[in-house]
Amino acid sequence: MLREFKEFAVRGNVLDMAVGIIIGAAFGKIVGSFVEDVLMPPIGRLLGHVDFSNFFIDISNPGASFATPAAAKTAGDVTLNYGVFLNTIINFLIVAFAVFLLVRQVNRWTSKPAPAAAPTTKDCPQCAMSIPIQAKRCGHCTSQLA
Repeated sequence: MLREFKEFAVRGNVLDMAVGIIIGAAFGKIVGSFVEDVLMPPIGRLLGHVDFSNFFIDISNPGASFATPAAAKTAGDVTLNYGVFLNTIINFLIVAFAVFLLVRQVNRWTSKPAPAAAPTTKDCPQCAMSIPIQAKRCGHCTSQLA
C-alpha cells in the first residue's frame, strides 16, 4: 500500500496539481489584497468615502447603529455582511479575468494541427485507380463517371 501511495504521490499530474493549488492560493491572496487595499479605496472615495467592507445589516437588532460589523458582533448581534460579499465578488471577477487571460495566451502558444487538405483525387468505381476529383471519365479504363 505504501508503494502504491508513493507512485501516486510522485506522479507528474499530482505534483503539477499541487503546484497549481499552491500558486493559486498565493495568487488569491494577492488579488484579495489588490481589491481590498488598492481597488476598493478609490472606488469608495468616488462614492463618498465609503468602505464596502462596512456595509452590513444588523439582523438581530435592526434599530441599533454600529459603525462596523465587528462592533455589532462584539455586542452579540447577528449581521448580514453584504459589503464583504461585494468585495468577494470583485475578487472572483478579477481572478476569473486573470485566468481567462492566462488560458487565452496559452491557447495562442499551443500549435493547432493544420486542417486536413481537401481531397484532390477519388477512386474509379470500375478499375479502382486514382483519378482527379473533377474527372468525368476514367483515364485508365475510360468508364463514364457520375
